[in-house]
Amino acid sequence: MAYDNLLEQTLAHAQRFLDSLPTRPVGATASLEEVRQAFDHPLPDNGIGSSRAIEELATRADPGLVASAGPRFFGFVIGGSHPAALAADWLTSTWDQNTGLYVISPTAAVLEEVAAKWLLELLDLPRQSGVGFVTGGQMANFTCLAAARHAVLKEVGWDVEAEGLIGAPTVYVLVGRDAHVSILVALRFLGLGGERVRHVDTDDQGRMIPADLVRVLNDCDGPTIVCAQAGDVNTGAFDPFSEITAAVHEHGGWVHVDGAFGLWAAATPSVQHLAHGMSDADSWAVDGHKWLNVPYDSGIAIVRDQDAHRAAMGVSAAYLIKSAGAERDNVDYTPEFSRRGRGIPVYAVLSALGRNGLIAMIERCCSHARRLRRQLIQDAMVKPLNDVVLNQVLVRFEPPQGDPDEFVRAVVRNIQQEGTCWLSGTRWRGREAMRASIVNWSTTQDDIDRSAEAILRVAHDTAKRS
Repeated sequence: MAYDNLLEQTLAHAQRFLDSLPTRPVGATASLEEVRQAFDHPLPDNGIGSSRAIEELATRADPGLVASAGPRFFGFVIGGSHPAALAADWLTSTWDQNTGLYVISPTAAVLEEVAAKWLLELLDLPRQSGVGFVTGGQMANFTCLAAARHAVLKEVGWDVEAEGLIGAPTVYVLVGRDAHVSILVALRFLGLGGERVRHVDTDDQGRMIPADLVRVLNDCDGPTIVCAQAGDVNTGAFDPFSEITAAVHEHGGWVHVDGAFGLWAAATPSVQHLAHGMSDADSWAVDGHKWLNVPYDSGIAIVRDQDAHRAAMGVSAAYLIKSAGAERDNVDYTPEFSRRGRGIPVYAVLSALGRNGLIAMIERCCSHARRLRRQLIQDAMVKPLNDVVLNQVLVRFEPPQGDPDEFVRAVVRNIQQEGTCWLSGTRWRGREAMRASIVNWSTTQDDIDRSAEAILRVAHDTAKRS
């Protein structure tokens, strides 16, 4: 067949890349100009053929790739791809199913149906909830907040899907002062305005303060949505869900939880207490490419009121053959008409790991985070900025002289360039900081030790040069 040699050639390139992950520099080794030079040429009149195209793509791409799939990438809360998830993703591309409708892919519909059921059981969320497999946390928040917008406006007699927002009652949206930017962008997409939110004060770890939430709620005299957070992107902190949901539901509002990585705590006995009361909310957003370690893209939108979920997302047209019975049409739970089978790698990795395997992976990452923090703060130059309640490590470097913020930025840049590991810079409470996010299935204790040694060595080298 035409595919035979090409797929073997591609497998060889993929295997070489995967084999390099434990030892290659984590950051890209090519400059912007070098990457452009490798790819930016006039479109040829005559093609070069599939085999040569793949050979050139793989060879030229390598220097510009970041080893984010590897065990020492700790930036942006990005996990790697578990082997079962990666293999299932290859099959998903091979099968080339449009998973919007049951009629054009019964297998994809049932796999996503079962994956959804497993996720609700693992996260202990209401079993009747609607579940949609979307691109990532951004669209998971968007989907959930679209359902929230539908529900709170329906309560006051307004059909937002039919009438839009012009002339609609005001929808009040409350967020903590440390809400993730994806919430604000989702609100912008939904016409609710990212700058029109009402802010609720947070504590020193980024947790919403219930008393201030009540104060802000008392000033809202219409449809209300409150966005809480499971896992602050800097500190890993969790909002006090029981108090939040009680106050908001008494007010008649909707509670949405942005739990891109933190939602997985609900599946893990050692950190389950962090998620106490979270299941009382109305919707939840989570990323599969974070702690579930499936390939991009894989967000999951979960909505307690399945009717509101379907009303906000569902679509019908004369030419569509939609199910009239028990079959699941995935198009009713996501913003997209056509899409790949994102739930298939989710099903595969859950099947491969099982409940206990998933728990062990999460607990291992949390243990690694605590270990990294312990090793870093033994050095007098390093100041901790968070309590490691989950997988996030937030620290600041204090220089012997000069501007502390510029010193932190320089240390982060130098760590990224040194190559042993890759971490993110951030700004917390008005000060520059370094953030490490431990979510990769393949990270070992040795990776943590190597990384801690490299971080401290680079920090001291930076201090000597400053």
